[in-house]
Amino acid sequence: MSNILMIVTGANSLTMKDGSQHPTGFWAEELVTAHRDLVAAGHSIVIATPGGVTPTVDRGSLDPSQAGGDAQARELAEYLDSIAGDLSAAVPVADVDAGDYDAIVLPGGHGPMADLAFDANVGRLLIAADAGGAIIAPFCHGPAALLSAKLADGTNAFAGRTLTVFTDEEERTGGTGENTPWWVESALRDAGAVIDSAASWSDHVVVDGNLVTGQNPQSSASVARRVINALAR
Repeated sequence: MSNILMIVTGANSLTMKDGSQHPTGFWAEELVTAHRDLVAAGHSIVIATPGGVTPTVDRGSLDPSQAGGDAQARELAEYLDSIAGDLSAAVPVADVDAGDYDAIVLPGGHGPMADLAFDANVGRLLIAADAGGAIIAPFCHGPAALLSAKLADGTNAFAGRTLTVFTDEEERTGGTGENTPWWVESALRDAGAVIDSAASWSDHVVVDGNLVTGQNPQSSASVARRVINALAR
């Protein structure tokens, strides 16, 4: 059994380009799929958020039109109910020691654009985990958190690494559109990451050493599987 830290956004809204507030949080399918599959594989998960706040689910992700139908939406809601105690007991990211964990998993939703991308404690954890060889697995908007990993010289710790992320095109066509306050793919590229994207809404995972990234919600199960396989080595 391995110890896994799941860093989840604590944000419940995102300030848009026009100044409006967009309700957000974590994306249900992403958190549920990763949590369920990793626990089923025998691993232990601790959930952490900025400030130790209880994370908010993006209500849109529980809409049957987004969840894949009524049955799937129900299953997601039921699973979240089953781990409500773990979510409400989220530990503050600032209190976490990266050395206690074999992997860090970061699901998305637009929430990470509001907090994880700018959280120095998240950056500290990711830098330490990377230096220690732990698996780092952000997916969809989760890779926004990598932007927080700034070294003393101001460069990004993941510059030069190959990864994937929710693409600018996916954001335009199925995300928050042109009102998005900033573009995660573009920001990571500007920070020095090498972006490897596939067709929009396709299952796409990129592995670069200990860094495992997924492009979108369609990639959630594949990211979890890659993490499980890596932990088995």
